[in-house]
Amino acid sequence: MTSAPIRSHAADPDTRSFAQQKRAEKRAAAEEIGIDAAFIDHLVEAFYAKIREDDLLGPIFAERIADWPPHLARMKTFWRSVLHNSGEFSGNPMLKHLAIPGLELRHFSRWLDLFYETLREAEGYPAATDLVGARARMIADSLLTAIEMRRNGLAGGRAGKDLPCV
Repeated sequence: MTSAPIRSHAADPDTRSFAQQKRAEKRAAAEEIGIDAAFIDHLVEAFYAKIREDDLLGPIFAERIADWPPHLARMKTFWRSVLHNSGEFSGNPMLKHLAIPGLELRHFSRWLDLFYETLREAEGYPAATDLVGARARMIADSLLTAIEMRRNGLAGGRAGKDLPCV
């Protein structure tokens, strides 16, 4: 057995440089189709304004969010991480959603309907709508599937198959 220290890839300058380059490329590709920080800020603000007014989703959010500005800032960070691969978001959205009793397909479908509506209103480039919409659907599918699998085991594994698409 050797006593040589194990070197983390994260500490390796070449690995870090490669990751930074890939993040910059992803951000540049997103910005090229109009997905810049201003677009993300507007999308999040407009979308959550609709959520707060929605009869189905509004009460769920109202029970959990008392101070909206910090939540909106967190969601902007989340979406920049998703769309720009910024790496700035830390947290576990899965655990947050698993802790909400009664979430089911209709909630995630409504979330997506409102998200897509907001996205189409903000659309500057169809490619941006396609990319952001696909990411939103992937997230909703992942969350719903985890919730259903926790409730029903493997039978919940295709829970998101009927979610709407952009």
